Amino acid sequence: MDMGIVWFIAVAVFLMIEAVTYQMVSIYFAVGAVGGLIAYLLGAGTYIQLVIFIAVSAVLIVLLRPISMKMLKNRDKDAVTNTDTLIGRNVYITEEVNNIKESGQGKINGNYWTVRSTDNSVIPAGSVAEIEKIEGVKLIVKEN
Repeated sequence: MDMGIVWFIAVAVFLMIEAVTYQMVSIYFAVGAVGGLIAYLLGAGTYIQLVIFIAVSAVLIVLLRPISMKMLKNRDKDAVTNTDTLIGRNVYITEEVNNIKESGQGKINGNYWTVRSTDNSVIPAGSVAEIEKIEGVKLIVKEN
């Protein structure tokens, strides 16, 4: 099989893997495969193409992966979601909130949420509480 086709397929496969996994690893191999393809187009032998592929991939992983992972981590930390708009609003308590029993449910905007109190107080069903923060899928509230 012609090495130009092999490199083209390698680029496509690495890009598809990256698109599916979002792990920021196979993108570097895709760029390395582009390096191998360029070496092929310039007339380099198969051995040189492989060396260029490995070298480019390794250099990119060593130099750029730590930077890209740090940027992704910071982006996720600073991401504002629609749930952030709930903080400070009131939630109607539909099931008694009792942190010790790990029970409690509330309704806001037509959606039911698991609810816990900030100070471990019991909040009776039918009351209204203010949302202090959100931890995962739980509203952390204080009684009004």
